[in-house]
Amino acid sequence: MTKKDIVRTISEEVGLTQQQTKEIVQKTFDAIVDCLVRDQRIELRNFGVFEVKPRAARKARNPRTGQQVDVPSKHVVTFKPGKFMEARVRELDQCAAQKAAEATAGDDNRPETNVHPDAAPNASAGRPTGRWDDLSDPQ
Repeated sequence: MTKKDIVRTISEEVGLTQQQTKEIVQKTFDAIVDCLVRDQRIELRNFGVFEVKPRAARKARNPRTGQQVDVPSKHVVTFKPGKFMEARVRELDQCAAQKAAEATAGDDNRPETNVHPDAAPNASAGRPTGRWDDLSDPQ
């Protein structure tokens, strides 16, 4: 979801124009950033807590060259979701588990295929393996 989507949704629900809503949303974001820079913390009940925390200097490794690199200390923004948000996100896990259980129960009705258990996952049933040589010539 983008800021434009947020503006569109709020403007439809509240009855303001998208331009008015965009200004309000942008002012809200600006206020959050200003508060983080000034106070280092903003707590939004039932949503979460944004906080600026210092990160210590450390030694890292360049993955390409393997050379050791010094990373300077810096400040980073962290977010800890509130209880309400945590509960809503946990509902996603429950829905996914329920769908997985339903899909597993539906597997009993699928026809068996003659696939060797050691075969590559996509090598069965004529499905492409994702390699270029699997693509047939359209002529």
